[in-house]
Amino acid sequence: MVTPAQVLEALRQVPYPGFTRDIVSFGIVRDIQVGGFGIRIVLAPPADATNLAERLRDPIERVVARLPGAGAVTLEMERPAPVPARAATGQRGPRPIEGVRHVIAVASGKGGVGKSTVAANLAVALAKHGPVGLLDADVYGPSAPLMLGAEGREAAVTPERRIVPVEAHGLKTVSMGYFVDRERPVIWRGPMVTKLVVEFLHNVDWGALDYLVLDLPPGTGDVQLTLSQQLAMTGGVIVTTPQEVALADVRRGLKMFSQVNVPVLGLIENMSGFVCGSCGHETEIFGRGGGERMAAQLEIPFLGAIPLTTLLERRSDAGTPIVASDPEHPVSRRFLEIASTLAGSIGSLRG
Repeated sequence: MVTPAQVLEALRQVPYPGFTRDIVSFGIVRDIQVGGFGIRIVLAPPADATNLAERLRDPIERVVARLPGAGAVTLEMERPAPVPARAATGQRGPRPIEGVRHVIAVASGKGGVGKSTVAANLAVALAKHGPVGLLDADVYGPSAPLMLGAEGREAAVTPERRIVPVEAHGLKTVSMGYFVDRERPVIWRGPMVTKLVVEFLHNVDWGALDYLVLDLPPGTGDVQLTLSQQLAMTGGVIVTTPQEVALADVRRGLKMFSQVNVPVLGLIENMSGFVCGSCGHETEIFGRGGGERMAAQLEIPFLGAIPLTTLLERRSDAGTPIVASDPEHPVSRRFLEIASTLAGSIGSLRG
């Protein structure tokens, strides 16, 4: 059975008439639906485009027909006004994911703070307390397949058209990286990103999970807005670096969670000093204690500090999170301590 993501990839082979760019990167693919009726593709062309459906119908049908299990193609053209994500999906307010007890969002005010590394290792550490899933919500820059050693694997789809998570290191994982090649950029407009995130939330066969860790993209945007509208989250964790200048980014993350009524479970200071792999000496190249001071100033829990080590980065690049491959390492023990603290605080939060 073909998936919307596979159809979208196939459409990248169809050039926009008169241009070398394909219709996906041109930004006119508005919606893709797959079901018993076949495949419905909705295009939103420029206002001055004429006879576009007739010019694109044959090339679209040819590339889609090559997909295993592809059905009949229905091509529609429309120019609707943008609508809020909540109205587009027909949902009224956040709702839980069936079978998932707690949802933890891991966020950062900006990129480059090691948030995805923290999220992956935190998920592995939380697996000591019950079944865990990891949702890589960064559509444009998915990293979970690489960090979990699952590159090249594809998520299966059930006959009921539900996505089956890829399992790695004891985690059930879903990522855009399981649907597109690593080198292929994702060039989507907001409505397509919104639709995919909703699909990952409520059309995945997660099974019974105690925790679902969301690795959010940095900053704020369509993904964060969609999550706040669609998903009842237990709480959020903010990842920062020790520098005092990062305080503004932490405030941004804190405000984001506050505006969507998600409690902040705490702050993690990443890259808290560099640990030499040979002698074990720790050098405070980015300073130290900034995260703890930020947490105290903003009156949120400080969950712990993770030092920067070459082993941590090498294991992530090799697809073996350090908590899974070397649970006795001092860095792994810190992740395990943070996971225990989170599990305890969530238990208290839920009463």
